[in-house]
Amino acid sequence: MRNSKIFLTALFFLLGSMTSCSSESDHFSQNQKNKEAFNQGQQTFSPFLPGETIKYSIKNLGINAGEATITFEGIKKINGKDFLLIVFKANAINFFDEEKIYSDPETFYPLIVERDLNIFGKKEKITEVYDQKNGVIRIIKKAGGKTTEQTISKQGAIDNIYCFIYRYRQSGKFQVGESFSVKLPTKDVIINLVKETKIKAAGKEYSSYYLQTNPAQYKVWIDTSEKKVPLRINGAVGVSSTAMIMNAYQDGK
Repeated sequence: MRNSKIFLTALFFLLGSMTSCSSESDHFSQNQKNKEAFNQGQQTFSPFLPGETIKYSIKNLGINAGEATITFEGIKKINGKDFLLIVFKANAINFFDEEKIYSDPETFYPLIVERDLNIFGKKEKITEVYDQKNGVIRIIKKAGGKTTEQTISKQGAIDNIYCFIYRYRQSGKFQVGESFSVKLPTKDVIINLVKETKIKAAGKEYSSYYLQTNPAQYKVWIDTSEKKVPLRINGAVGVSSTAMIMNAYQDGK
């Protein structure tokens, strides 16, 4: 885990202002069994476990453009504070993105996000610090030898697309017609569960739940099995025409 000054500064800022935030929908209330397991120090996050790794092919307009992985690392303790860690990595032509997403263990809302970016040789390190109590994000960017800061304010809990996906996998009702208001750092969207449909991934055909945002940005297909694996995600890497399609799955332990 990176021990940079920026990360430690962000952590101390966060610990000074953090309280657990509540979800806007009872669909995302933490399941009591998992709360009790967490309080007992167990890493139980049904239907997924720490170490779960999902590998994706990145396709742009149907052409292979790179590879991506999402790994659920489970609980990580930093300076005595527990965080849930999700790691996203994407490698494509002239593009690299690694995101370490530290979230609240009880709500799956983001608290700190660290990003390493390299786009056409332009390198950036970005740290996002989420003050969920006050609806504020501090964005600290290091690029070209310079450090800049930006602050974004929102009304209510601020989300991250991967945090939303894992929260929904864990405690969503998965009912066609469900609709959720999600506040992302750069825009607010409505996510709708539109229908059940078939989709091909990893050489197989799956039954899936199809979700999409309004305004259009993300489309997500989630396996209907008990694992609720995200089989395809459109719009998470670059523009909406870019798709991440699962090509391999490794269960957690």
